[in-house]
Amino acid sequence: MLTPDGYQPRMIEKRLDALMRAFGCVELVGPKWCGKTWTALSRSASVTKLDRRQDREAAELDPLLALVGQTPHLVDEWQEVPEVWDAARRYVDDAGNRKGLLLLTGSTQLKPRDRGRVRHSGAGRIARLAMRPMSLAELGESTGEVSLKSLLSGEQLCPTRRDTSIEDVARWCCRGGWPANLTLDDEAAYETAAQYIQAVLDVNVIEEGKTPDVALSLMRALAFNESQAVTYRTLASDMGSSIARTVDDDTVSSYLSLFDRLFITEKLNGWEPPMRAKARVRVKPKRYFADPSLAAALVDATPDRLLRDAQTLGLLFENLVLRDLRVYLSALGGVGSSISYYRDDKGLEVDAILEYGGGWAGVEIKLSDTKVDDGAANLLRLRNKLTRNTAARHAEPLFLAVVVGRGGLAYRRADGVYVIPAATLGA
Repeated sequence: MLTPDGYQPRMIEKRLDALMRAFGCVELVGPKWCGKTWTALSRSASVTKLDRRQDREAAELDPLLALVGQTPHLVDEWQEVPEVWDAARRYVDDAGNRKGLLLLTGSTQLKPRDRGRVRHSGAGRIARLAMRPMSLAELGESTGEVSLKSLLSGEQLCPTRRDTSIEDVARWCCRGGWPANLTLDDEAAYETAAQYIQAVLDVNVIEEGKTPDVALSLMRALAFNESQAVTYRTLASDMGSSIARTVDDDTVSSYLSLFDRLFITEKLNGWEPPMRAKARVRVKPKRYFADPSLAAALVDATPDRLLRDAQTLGLLFENLVLRDLRVYLSALGGVGSSISYYRDDKGLEVDAILEYGGGWAGVEIKLSDTKVDDGAANLLRLRNKLTRNTAARHAEPLFLAVVVGRGGLAYRRADGVYVIPAATLGA
């Protein structure tokens, strides 16, 4: 295989291997620089890189040329030549639907104008797997002793200790989960997110025919409204008076769609438990950045500044925990596994609802263990609201937990709610 020197194993690998045993082709998607190519190379015997001019020109002449090579064969950045998708589907068909033949990687979803160049969904031949920046457990910042899979399976948490400080949290949020940062000192690592944003503005935004200044202003507005379900009008007004006058809801919507397609942001939808009430609360989705370091860079945050702004640090830490929960849950697989948030018309809000195996779990995210009581109270209110409704007949939660940044001990409270330092959590 083509495993690069210094490659750090990723939690998604077991799931990738399972999909390669089940499908002829697997597509790895996710933000730039999150490690998709290196992970795919660790499972590949040959590679075509469509961001390389000669490979792209050959594929444009005949998409099948992108698939030439010993299997498993990787086509990196396949969306550069959208016809490669249908060629991959035909390749799998012509091989008698053999498994593990091809890997595709992509750092952006197809542009709207290119979607017509793909004629087949790939169902039954091509599986899709999302990758994200590295979690604390993958970075070596978490012991991983508290297993999300075990909690979702109903196993009791075994107490464990890993002492962390507010300084640690600020550092995690600014370094981010970029694999390229693993060997860098803090000062150098803090530059990565800013360079990521600049690369998007200089290349992707311009390729889409959009304006970098508008894109940057909207990214900053999203960062200032981190963890909030805000309206387009609020975002526009937070973009600055000179730009706010020139953008309407359609403009904001089009840029947000671009950020989603580039995997810079990811929606967190509101959870709607299947209650039997006639009226159900509809809540707007929230948007979080793929990595908290992007939001930190957009608001010019450094660890020192964040230590003087607990509110901003708390919002960035929420972004970090949601990133990690998504990484851990993705590694587990399963139909219907998802993360959302809960808010009702009475003002009750819970940061994360995990759905897995037909059950649900609630997670509150707090910067410090001094706020555990508040988080536990919200979780218990939600549990009582759902399970005491005899008409709805909701099952008890798989678990309830408050994930904290500063803390030391992972344990079970007398009321049944777990307290879990983020630096002890893993898949």
